[in-house]
Amino acid sequence: MNFNSDFKYDLEYGILEGESWLHQMLTNKTIEVKSDRMAHITGNVFIEFRCRGKLSGISTTQADYWCYKFGNEKALLIGTNELKELLKELYQEGKARIINGGDNNLSVGLLVKITDLCRATIKKQ
Repeated sequence: MNFNSDFKYDLEYGILEGESWLHQMLTNKTIEVKSDRMAHITGNVFIEFRCRGKLSGISTTQADYWCYKFGNEKALLIGTNELKELLKELYQEGKARIINGGDNNLSVGLLVKITDLCRATIKKQ
């Protein structure tokens, strides 16, 4: 990788690689946003895949991206297909477990540490 201390170069790269990517995502893709009031305290996210005996959540979403909001100004944004792959890997490694959750514990999903999900995402690069 080449490095350049020229702000103009960095700005052009940021616009092409970052801002353009985000603009394309927000205008041409779908994003499913989930929120968890306790995730920033527990350090875990619950990703539903079944509710009331039927597939739901990550199993049925048609969104291109999955966004999990935790805390006031933090979120994890990941491609839905990549998230599904990561969840399978984390489950096989024992870093995600199946639990009941959601409203009145009617949902079934994977409980995953946010840090494990982020590490797995970075490791895939």
